[in-house]
Amino acid sequence: MTTIATSPRACVPPAERNVRIGDLLLERGIISREQLDQALARQKEAGQNRLLGEIVVELKLATEEQVLELLAEGYGIPFARVGPRIVDPKVIELLPRDFLEKNCVLPMFLVLGKLTVAVHEPTNVFLIEEIERLTGTEVQIVAATARDIRATLQVYLPAANVFVIDQIVDDLQAEDLTLVEKQIADLTSLEEGAKDSPVIKLVNYLIYAAVQEGASDIHLEPSDRQFRVRYRVDGVLFEKMKPPHQMQPAVVSRIKIMAGLDISERRIPQDGGITVMLDKRPVDLRVSTMPGRFGEKVVIRIIDNRHVQTSLETLGFSFQMLSRFRQLIQRPNGIVLVTGPTGSGKSTTLYACLHELVDDATNICTVEDPVEYNLPGVNQFQVNDKVGFTFASALRSLLRQDPDIVMLGEIRDAETARIATQAALTGHLVLSTLHTNDAPGAVTRLFNIGVEPYLVAAALRGVLAQRLLRRICSHCKEPVEMTPALERTLTQLGEGAARVEQIFRGAGCSKCRHTGYAGRLGAFELFVPDDESLDAISRGATLQELRRLTKAAGFISLRQDGLEKVRAGLTTVEELLNATEIV
Repeated sequence: MTTIATSPRACVPPAERNVRIGDLLLERGIISREQLDQALARQKEAGQNRLLGEIVVELKLATEEQVLELLAEGYGIPFARVGPRIVDPKVIELLPRDFLEKNCVLPMFLVLGKLTVAVHEPTNVFLIEEIERLTGTEVQIVAATARDIRATLQVYLPAANVFVIDQIVDDLQAEDLTLVEKQIADLTSLEEGAKDSPVIKLVNYLIYAAVQEGASDIHLEPSDRQFRVRYRVDGVLFEKMKPPHQMQPAVVSRIKIMAGLDISERRIPQDGGITVMLDKRPVDLRVSTMPGRFGEKVVIRIIDNRHVQTSLETLGFSFQMLSRFRQLIQRPNGIVLVTGPTGSGKSTTLYACLHELVDDATNICTVEDPVEYNLPGVNQFQVNDKVGFTFASALRSLLRQDPDIVMLGEIRDAETARIATQAALTGHLVLSTLHTNDAPGAVTRLFNIGVEPYLVAAALRGVLAQRLLRRICSHCKEPVEMTPALERTLTQLGEGAARVEQIFRGAGCSKCRHTGYAGRLGAFELFVPDDESLDAISRGATLQELRRLTKAAGFISLRQDGLEKVRAGLTTVEELLNATEIV
């Protein structure tokens, strides 16, 4: 529980007292005479700019809390163990964010025209005078540790910024709140907490910051007396903040209210959606909740049209591969597949294809689960398994809508695969995705789903397999010394490695969150069956046989394409090894 311990002495201005922290620590038995002498000697070496209390904490002779509590008692001011629960977030807005962070001060509450402020340097009279000048109020100070002040500011500083989400849709109505309260009595505090201003501002900040940093997902993870928020940026999770764990139920309730979910149900997973207006543009959020041991875990998927790469040139294709792939998607009929694991950028590539194919003379239709981005000029349909509107039924109906080009979000069952094959054989261009490790694997995957080999050979025009590699940050890019170990690693990568004479890495800077990477690009392999491969496919060739045929035909693998990007200084050897495998 947050407490404020006040001294029995009268509150005399700090400048009018002479408190010797060393004597106080010695008197209370916190340090010994030898330890005090050690700290004084260190202070003498450091010069007059170092306070004795700082040195005592640095030497781990006492804690920051012990030192500050004794100082506060000596100066006759209260000592506070501050936390978010005793702070009025509106009062924080009385002082600029830069001032709060630079001076480590925390406005707590304003009562009868007197502002109470927590500071970690109670002897700094000039700071107190500056706070009074900026706020135009009388100031009463309390002493608090810098750690507690900064932790509390981390929760409430977003309220002092201008970043505000313009509008939240699908909000919970007043009558819904009343109904829930009647059914579940113990939810009242959760609902009230979810409507509390600090909770709303924290959730808004988390969404705003995630969009600004280019995150694809927000993870809110409760554990034993901890509440962690992580962002996934460029495919990698990193910790954003740790709000007080007491806020977790209210934050989850707020997100559920925004997503139109049932806040009374905490025992089963739930899925919902939110649309927010940010910088005058809509951003879609997909919310998934999962009950856990210490509370509900929430993942928010961010669908931001601003970050959609709509041009094939921006995806990372080599000139030769891009030319061949463009020839495929310009074909009047057949199936073109994009393969790779989840999160490898397949949907982005398909959207880039559709963006290039859109014109007034072409009817382009998509069947997706869900529709991720709005594409002008394209008819987009979202499946709904609950009412029987599956990929197969949607595709069957779509073929009566006179389409020229059909894009399927995924071929995931035999019926969908057979209908897609028939559509390709009857004059339609079908674009879709599969989950396979490489391009030749898409052929055997269609066999396994249940498509006859001769139909695959007749319908398939090409397969593009891809992975995403993190780009080296351009702000901290530097050459890497070619060591024997690195040369051995390059040799293991196979043909083409010998041409890599210089490689680079990112040293890490504030622009890339000290990761050395900023943004991503694709590594690709393109399988376009020739006559020999088509004969093998029609016979039901094995994956090993197809790989031998493609290799003999000069097929450029994922690793070979990635190696060219290493040679060009776009990514690192480590990233290539992590994202690809030898096949």
